[in-house]
Amino acid sequence: MTIEEAQKQVDDWINTTGVKYFNELTNMTILTEEVGEVARIMARTYGEQSFKEGEKNANLADELADVLWVLLCIANQTGVDMTHALENNFEKKTIRDKERHRNNPKLQSGKE
Repeated sequence: MTIEEAQKQVDDWINTTGVKYFNELTNMTILTEEVGEVARIMARTYGEQSFKEGEKNANLADELADVLWVLLCIANQTGVDMTHALENNFEKKTIRDKERHRNNPKLQSGKE
């Protein structure tokens, strides 16, 4: 599935099954909540925190998909073509960072 197809499928789902989009501010809040759920899994899986009872079945892939879903909702609501935005973002990062990361001693193998 392309990003364009994903945006369209989210829009189709919202306008049929979901009835309508939540407003932009509500979706921004939901996005923040979903990112928090990803953070919780990351802290417990890769960090020092342990899972609480009932969190053991946490699914990182599902939570990342929730983040993407809400992000695509916000893009649809605000008229952002995410394919175009991502292409522009790659170009910006390539121009800005093409030597920066290569010259960062913290990123050299074996160094911290």
